[in-house]
Amino acid sequence: MTTSLDAFRVRITGGVQGVGYRAWARGQALQLGLTGWVRNEADGSVSALIIGSQGATGSMLERFWSGPAGSSVSDVKAEEATLDEVPSDFRIVR
Repeated sequence: MTTSLDAFRVRITGGVQGVGYRAWARGQALQLGLTGWVRNEADGSVSALIIGSQGATGSMLERFWSGPAGSSVSDVKAEEATLDEVPSDFRIVR
């Protein structure tokens, strides 16, 4: 039986650096059983790649809006991603 996976590249903007957003996002992703990564960008945004079931990716896209205490999310933009390979875990990329 083959399970279909959804994959999204996400850009989160607002007050999302210096507030533990990446660690929070990793914890949320692991709770949902997602794989992928999250990283800070030079422009002050946070980028992520999330891969998992439709329900899990949908939940994570909603959760990105809340963020950890101290964050202030102004926008979450997601686009479908094509994958050459699926990561085996969810990590913070530096």
